Formats: sequence, structure tokens, C-alpha cells
Amino acid sequence: MPGRSAAPPPRTGLAAQSVSRRLPDFPWDRIAGHKERAAAHPDGLVDLSIGTPVDPTPAAVQAALSAAADAPGYPTVWGTPELRAAIIGYLQRRCGAVGLGEDCVLPTVGSKELVAALPAQLGVAAGQTVLVPEIAYPTYVVGALLAGADYLATDSTLAAGPLDVPLVWVNSPANPTGRVLPAAHLRKVITWARERGAVVASDECYLEYTWDAAEAVSVLDPAVNGGSLESVLAVHSLSKRSNIAGYRAAFVAGDPRLVGELREVRRHAGLMVSAPVQAAMLAALGDDVHVEEQRERYGRRRLLLREALERAGFRIDLSEGSLYLWATRGEPAMQTVSWLADHGILVAPGDFYGSAGAEHVRVALTATDERVAAAADRLPRLVRPSHA
Repeated sequence: MPGRSAAPPPRTGLAAQSVSRRLPDFPWDRIAGHKERAAAHPDGLVDLSIGTPVDPTPAAVQAALSAAADAPGYPTVWGTPELRAAIIGYLQRRCGAVGLGEDCVLPTVGSKELVAALPAQLGVAAGQTVLVPEIAYPTYVVGALLAGADYLATDSTLAAGPLDVPLVWVNSPANPTGRVLPAAHLRKVITWARERGAVVASDECYLEYTWDAAEAVSVLDPAVNGGSLESVLAVHSLSKRSNIAGYRAAFVAGDPRLVGELREVRRHAGLMVSAPVQAAMLAALGDDVHVEEQRERYGRRRLLLREALERAGFRIDLSEGSLYLWATRGEPAMQTVSWLADHGILVAPGDFYGSAGAEHVRVALTATDERVAAAADRLPRLVRPSHA
């Protein structure tokens, strides 16, 4: 009679590690119940929680994608020479960049993938600390954790100390706050990083969208980097600029030594933008008209939402740029999320982005004109006491 199977040995090492132990909880799961309640509103859900584009992809971009659909061979990680030239032209035309050669640019499979992978691809390791903004897009932290490194959330450059800092993230215009960093601040960060051999990675995915501030400036601008691309990388996305989030189209540009390192790592990993998407990027980068049209759409939505939120008793802080309003009623963020869900409106709590956002919510402009108007109509007017 066969004996009973022995119990399997205990799991050790990587096999024993769950994602939940390595990474924070996925933040959007926290508001799933509020989304269900908001969706029960008689006029339907107005989802202002996630910054996903809803407007049509430009016809010329769609046509370029379709025309390149017959693509039986592998694309290159570096992209076509035409695409590299288009990226350089865009950065010179719209971002004031100078000194860019084709070895300074690299297309990527969306920007979130790059943000999450950048620390590891640059060789950041355990025992080192990645600096991220105090209130920030969560994927900066995820990237540090995936590399096995530590992170520190701070908006200040640090005095010399025991921390080994190989990478500093900046984000302007910022997600979620809409803060626009002045050139003087960016210069200070770059100077501090260069003195310590660190890389400055600037998330500039919302650079096309500024509202109540002077135009946002890129770290590729010599007014910021002193005429040198040393130790500087800029991350750009076409998702919001051209309404092609579904294409996964972005690029990184800057120090040719760093871009070269990324290119080699990504060649080994097979991280390449598909040929049809490269063709679509080429079309999108060559046309500024659709960008201005989209900016006007967001500007109208922003004005309508801001006025409605302020009438309802909210204070709007920062929000000089990007596609979000950083709003507060002076109460815990989840309490505000719940109150808005009662009106069929879903927003993101500010503490998704750091403890300093505990009393704010992020309100996205990325909904249709009809849904934004519905949200504005639902928000009650704050009845202020009259003064006798």
C-alpha cells in the first residue's frame, strides 16, 4: 500500500514573497465601494478619479497607425531614425531643448512602464535611496521598491548626509497637485544632484498644460540645466497630449550616456515600441494643432469644475497646471470622497499620493463635456449666512 505523500517543503526566498509584501496596496481598490455608490446616482456616474483621456484620437494619428499595420518584422528598441528626429524636433520646438542628438532620445512603451522600471534599469540597488516629491504619483515609489531600494518623500534638497541618493524625481506640472516648479527650483535640484553624482529624472508628461502660472519649463532647457544635459533625463508621454493612452506611446530624453545605458538594458529585455505605434507617434509629434484644440477643451472643463467646486465650499490649492484640481473642504480626504459619491461623482483621495494630501482630493478634468457639466450641475451651492 503506497505511503502518504510527504508535505511539501516550506516556501523560501522569492517563492515565499507575495506582491503585497513587496509593494503597497493598489490604491484604487480603496474607493471601489464609493464608485459603486456613485454609479447608483439617477443620472449616472461622473468619474473624475482617473486621468484617462476620453476625447477622440486625432484622425491623422489613427491613419498613421492603420497604414503601418502590416509589420511582420521586429521593431528596434531605439525607434526609427524618423521617429528620433520627430522627438528631437518636438523637444526643440515646444520645450526649448538644445544640444540633443539622436543618441539623446529613446521611445518607451508608455511612461508608467518607464517610471516603474527606471531605477532598476539605471542600476539603483538595495541600500540606496530614491528621492520622490512629498505628494506624488505613486509609481515613483513603486519603481524604487521594485529595484530593492529605499525612498524618501521630500520637496527639499537635502544637506550632505549618510543617504546614498542615486536618483531624484521631480514632476512639473505635477500630478496630483498641479504645481508648476519655477526654473530656479529645478536649477537648484540639478546642481545638488550633480554634486553628488545623482540623476535627476523629470516627469514632464503634463508640460503642455499650464493654466494659472507662467509656462512650465523643461529640464532640457539650458535656462535650467546650464547648457549641459549631464545627469538629466526628461520623461514625456503622448497619452494626454494626443489622446493615445491606449497606444502606450512615450519617450525619454537627456544625457546621452544615460539614454545609452537604458537603450542597452531595454535591448536585452526586448522593451520596444511596436512599429505601428512608432508611426503614430511620428504623426502626433509633427502636429501641434490638435494639442492646442485639446488644451482648449480641458481649459473649458477646468473653469466649469473649478467654479462649481468653489461655489460648493471647496478651496482649490495649487492647480496651476496638469489635468487636475487639488481641492479641499478641510476634512479627511475619504470623507470628501464619500460626500461627492453621494452626488454621483467619484474623485481620488489625496492620501493616495502621500500623507501630506490627507485633506485634499484630486479632481480630474478627463471626462466628456456632458459629464463635466453634469458634475457641475449636481454640486450644491454653499449657502453662506447673511450679515445683518
